[in-house]
Amino acid sequence: MSETHASPTQPGQNPAPPAFEARGSGGGAPRESRAADLAARAAQLDAHDGLAKLRERFTLPDGVVYLDGNSLGALPSAVPDALTDVIRRQWGELLIRSWDESGWWTAPERIGDLIAPLVGAAPGQITVGDSTSVNLFKALVGAARLAAPGRTKLLVDATTFPTDGYIAASAARLTGLELVPVDPADAPTAFDGDTAVVLLNHVDYRGGRLHDLPALTAAAHAAGALIVWDLCHSAGALPVGLDAHAVDLAVGCTYKYLNGGPGSPAYVYVAARHQGAFDSPLPGWNSHAEPFAMTPGYEPAEGAARARVGTPDILSMLALESALGVWEGVDIEDVRAKSLALTDFFLECVAAYVPEGRVEPVTPAGHGERGSQVSLRTENAREVMAELISRGVVGDFRAPDVLRFGFTPLYVGFADAERAARTLGHIFG
Repeated sequence: MSETHASPTQPGQNPAPPAFEARGSGGGAPRESRAADLAARAAQLDAHDGLAKLRERFTLPDGVVYLDGNSLGALPSAVPDALTDVIRRQWGELLIRSWDESGWWTAPERIGDLIAPLVGAAPGQITVGDSTSVNLFKALVGAARLAAPGRTKLLVDATTFPTDGYIAASAARLTGLELVPVDPADAPTAFDGDTAVVLLNHVDYRGGRLHDLPALTAAAHAAGALIVWDLCHSAGALPVGLDAHAVDLAVGCTYKYLNGGPGSPAYVYVAARHQGAFDSPLPGWNSHAEPFAMTPGYEPAEGAARARVGTPDILSMLALESALGVWEGVDIEDVRAKSLALTDFFLECVAAYVPEGRVEPVTPAGHGERGSQVSLRTENAREVMAELISRGVVGDFRAPDVLRFGFTPLYVGFADAERAARTLGHIFG
């Protein structure tokens, strides 16, 4: 899976994915005539979808359109049998021997190398384990310790997921930095000689806006700062290019587009050039150069393993490893093309089915600024989403007035998008 083709993620560009090119909604055609052929067009698009067969790799409930994979991904079909083997044979029969014989000890970096191609990283830079929050704390404090002396500011995305803000504030207190909230759109103007570390989200969790990772990373580096990216809403949905764009550190969860299961372990990326000097604020026996020497003094392991802390959560870890098997033979560029086509088609269907003025798209229309979700603002959003779910269309709600629909191209099709929009139209009469 190549990560060298970064163009689909660049703001300001609006490429038409050739495999999924759909008709425009303009031309003055009456709303009724446009709406009449949407189901037929969805069927045609699904028939020509090269990724459609991947839906067979997942277990999904019959009759349900699942558009909440940006919160919890669907169950990969291979996971139950894989976990049964882990529990009955590896744990039940081999017991402690499985740390060596079943490869438990090497799982954090081995599984990190499975994630690496999906985020554009070479092997040996990602460790899996702990939660996103814990990994973010490690990354921010580690970045502050790598920063040039005399710098005083930690800049954080003002629209970030709340926990990121909480963790950033704690990291700032610990390292003596001033926490400065910034709008990602205006962030480069805030980067200066006092900036030590920058924390940004690749995709905004509420509105689905995709931020310009290459340009913002370059701007942070031009100011002499290090940058940490939160990839929770982009990894597995679009190309990231961590190595290509010289990102310093990154974190992400695995239970959204990576389908690792509820509470599956997160990951941290430490660029190879920083690993020798990376000083984790949470040194544990698992990241020691000689874990079983049990020495009173701490000596960090080489490479990505120095980002470990304690004993890995093996059951969740190996469920994730099995889940990542769905990516075999899949190119993330193809996933991005389908994602853009799906969200384009859904927005067209919403415009056709929902009475004018009842919903307002929050997610940017431009492909270069859109993640893999569509957020719609409406009155009584909580009640509208509850009604959608009762009718078999599962999205989610974000306060105070946002309906969120996540499009996971590995198992969501165009007929799903059409049905979801049609059901929303029915709710609005």
